Amino acid sequence: MLRHELVLAETFGRFTFEDKSTAITPQTIFDLASLTKVVITTAAAMLLYEGGKFRLEQRVAEVVPEFAQGADARKQEVTFHMLLAHSSGLPAHVKFYEQVKTREEFLHAAFHLPLETEPMSRALYSDIGFIILGVALERIANEPLDVFCSREIFQPLGMHQTFFRPPQALRGSIPPTLDAVDFRKRVIQGEVNDENASVMGGVAGHAGLFGSALDVSKFAECMLNGGSPILDRSTIESFTRRQQIPQGTTRALGWDTPSTSSQSGQYFSPQSFGHLGYTGCSLWIDPERQLSVTLLTNRTWPDGKSQQIKLSRPAIHDAIVEALG
Repeated sequence: MLRHELVLAETFGRFTFEDKSTAITPQTIFDLASLTKVVITTAAAMLLYEGGKFRLEQRVAEVVPEFAQGADARKQEVTFHMLLAHSSGLPAHVKFYEQVKTREEFLHAAFHLPLETEPMSRALYSDIGFIILGVALERIANEPLDVFCSREIFQPLGMHQTFFRPPQALRGSIPPTLDAVDFRKRVIQGEVNDENASVMGGVAGHAGLFGSALDVSKFAECMLNGGSPILDRSTIESFTRRQQIPQGTTRALGWDTPSTSSQSGQYFSPQSFGHLGYTGCSLWIDPERQLSVTLLTNRTWPDGKSQQIKLSRPAIHDAIVEALG
């Protein structure tokens, strides 16, 4: 295998289970769900950190004062490092979409949410933490997250099929993710599956990004190439290194790393890093093997109940590594 060679771009299946449903192609655009956390939010954090715009140990309240204005004084201690490493003490998920109707109402509720545990006492994967992180990065960059990332990430990497809030004309060409019984009560196709991101207007630090497998592979190639042409190798190494505390964490900064029962399978090296997405997406990158695997599906169709992806992901990763030898 040649270094930086695209070995396989294969597709299977259709948008839905109907025989006449649209067939998937390498250009098909998917709801990337929590891949937003690494392709957008972590990447933006790396760019702004490298540019000296914030420090990892800087307190989030210095940038977002509203975050620490509630009754929980512990939130004054929360740093950018903690949000990136999922060790801030914030809860994993809150159904704010059941309580609020606008982005402003949503952020007010999120800012005033008390911590669930002491900062740095445990690692708990938190959508809320990345929502707060996304807002903080917008304030540091002084522009919306989607605008910043389009200019600083997508354009330099040639990711022309990656964006938030797909235009109406494209929605029918994106696989549906849900026949919703939530507050939307419609088929979710070409709009963000995540309910909280929906209430936020489709642009958030934890979810909302859409893109094709080929585009995600361009981002992965950038990470394998030491960050070139947008980042320095030292920044990539710093953010993708597994954290030592809290004890037992598998988290790097923004990224996850392989664990005993990892969705990356059994062959990815300890230096690997990756992330999953609720809709059935994943990205795993192994610098030692110089290998990345992008897997995009709409496993949530039609009702989000299928968990088959948990068996399929590691099996697919193992089969790819075995085929490459």
